Amino acid sequence: MKASASALAPLHPARRPHASAERGLGIAWLLMVAVFGCWLVGSRPLHIGSDTETYAGFFESLDQGVPETRLEPGFAYLSYGLRLLGLGVPGYQAVLFALLLAGVAIAVRINHRAFPPTKAYATLLCASLLLLFISPMFVNASINAIRQGLAAPLVFAALLGFQQRRWWGFVLLGALAASLHVSSLLYLACAPALLLKPNLLRTLAALAFLAYASGLSMKGVAAVSPTLYTAVMEYTANDNYRAGVRIDFAVFTMFWYVLMLAASPWVQVGARKPLQDGASVYLVMVLPFFAIGWGYFSNRYLLPGWLAVSLILAAACCYSRLAPLRQPLLLGAGLAAACGVLFFYVSRGIVV
Repeated sequence: MKASASALAPLHPARRPHASAERGLGIAWLLMVAVFGCWLVGSRPLHIGSDTETYAGFFESLDQGVPETRLEPGFAYLSYGLRLLGLGVPGYQAVLFALLLAGVAIAVRINHRAFPPTKAYATLLCASLLLLFISPMFVNASINAIRQGLAAPLVFAALLGFQQRRWWGFVLLGALAASLHVSSLLYLACAPALLLKPNLLRTLAALAFLAYASGLSMKGVAAVSPTLYTAVMEYTANDNYRAGVRIDFAVFTMFWYVLMLAASPWVQVGARKPLQDGASVYLVMVLPFFAIGWGYFSNRYLLPGWLAVSLILAAACCYSRLAPLRQPLLLGAGLAAACGVLFFYVSRGIVV
């Protein structure tokens, strides 16, 4: 008797033996990593992170209600709510880091749905955290530029939503990001550039890069809007930090875009377009820097884009044609090592 075709067919991946157990173990491992990160960032002393003491002082002042503050209302009322819960400064710092991880999880989820369903969401999240934890820019978002750090993954998620024509997602995530840090509006305002064809977007970005590197964007803003020029130059002015055109930042920024394009032929065919789409979102996220990134602390304009790099390259690893790079066990082991790197960075206050 001939066996039926259904009897000879391989098991569907969703019905593989122990698949549920493997998925459960992966989620448990990610939760353990999240708890470690919250403990590490939450328990840091006040001298770790140049703004840590300022945030701690603001949080402790909330016993009398929300004061007049330059901080965005979303962040201010979030902090007030956490104070009402009776948290101390370590708990406050831990919850803020947990919310940063939640923002990353949202961005990874939205990025994941653009890729073929051959890799589990948990695997992509694991790879994303691995690359984030070894990034000094992520540490900067965790212990220094905290409000912008909280907003950054939401900006990336909102722009992905715009690219995927999910308009309500774009509006809601964008509004949430702007409520945490008003600079989010700069990136959201550039979202229509995602409607351009890739070659046109690359041309626009190349022209913006040249205008910035030549000093033309700085001179243009000074001529067209002296008020904006003065506001950018006087914001967080610091004699210990160099203002003006930063060629090093500009070249470093474009390097990551070139790396994404170079990685594209090395990923599985079905993942190439989503990877290139992510790279396009990255280009849009760096346009504000090329326009006004010549003031003090101009790397702050690049923080959301630099964080997005880790999420985009994590997808390149998970969908790589090189099998070891997409192996969940290897990625899990890499995340364990990355926790050690994160500990080193945070304990010594190393940021970029």
